[in-house]
Amino acid sequence: MRFRLDDPRPEISVVAPCFNEAAGLAEFHRRAAAACERVCREDYEIVLVDDGSSDRTWPTIRDLAAQHRNVVGVRLMRNHGHQAAASAGLAFARGERVLLIDADLQDPPELLAAMMHAMDEEDADVVFGQRAAREGETVFKRASAAAFYRLLSRLAAAPIPADVGDFRLMRRRIVDALAVMPEQQRFLRGMVSWVGGRQIALRYERHARHSGASGYPLAKMVRFAIDAITGFSTVPLRLATWLGFGACLVAFGLFAATLWLWANDRTVVGWSSIVACVVFFGAVQLIVLGILGEYVGRLFQEAKRRPLFLVDRVETEGRSYALPPDFAALGPEARHKVWKATRATATRVARPAESGRSARPLDLVAGGLAE
Repeated sequence: MRFRLDDPRPEISVVAPCFNEAAGLAEFHRRAAAACERVCREDYEIVLVDDGSSDRTWPTIRDLAAQHRNVVGVRLMRNHGHQAAASAGLAFARGERVLLIDADLQDPPELLAAMMHAMDEEDADVVFGQRAAREGETVFKRASAAAFYRLLSRLAAAPIPADVGDFRLMRRRIVDALAVMPEQQRFLRGMVSWVGGRQIALRYERHARHSGASGYPLAKMVRFAIDAITGFSTVPLRLATWLGFGACLVAFGLFAATLWLWANDRTVVGWSSIVACVVFFGAVQLIVLGILGEYVGRLFQEAKRRPLFLVDRVETEGRSYALPPDFAALGPEARHKVWKATRATATRVARPAESGRSARPLDLVAGGLAE
């Protein structure tokens, strides 16, 4: 079935960022497609985004896109990170409602029907999955996640529910609002909360990974937490100010104590107290500089205005498509028009054999856009 310019939007788009998920992708597609068919028959699409995987994730996505006309495969030029890959999937999703979900099957796609029902019953804009239990995770992971969400809920200007990931069903207007938000260091669950509208929770039990290992080691989790806090709160800057005031009060107290000892002909024995004071004030200064550095770094990244992601190729219905390099910077309507025009004007050329990343970047050349 060829894509036509007058094709309506599908009822449901499922967006799944993938990083080294080759072992479980076929099972994810089977379950996600079955969940979609239960609620809207064939009126759906599944957008699979390969975020620079090093295994056979992309060949698997290509095979699925060739075998199933509802699958859209998006390959990024490199690993841009989970949040950028999810944003790329949202940029390609055309559905009136969009389900954002990871491909590791920790979040069950079968909840789509319940989310659709809750969205219709409550006239909600967003239905987000709230974890009641987390299988297959260590005590440290559960404790650190609980501490992070509770800290973030106290610091963030927008209300961010606890125990909530990116697993959510959104109406079209929420997805379009996300598309025009220019942040480079993205925290999607916070951005969705900031957009507003009626947002409700659906509690569920999160399963263990179907296969493979987590793509979020401790260092990435810490970086993600820092991005979340600095992206949605200025409290750390105020904390730096209060630390400065506190250090000044301590300094005045020590100075007053020194004068009192001098006035009473008492000498301070030893140098440990002096060293402790120097170390204390040095630590306060370093903490304040570090907090300022995080915010200055965010300003530096935003000021460069680089594309949020770069697309190597898009495949669907056994065809590959070229897109303009500024696709990520376009607004939601412009993206939709470019994507429709690209698909409508593509012509087939010979496909080279797949062996890693092919020397020829595209198998199909879209009229004018790939030149």
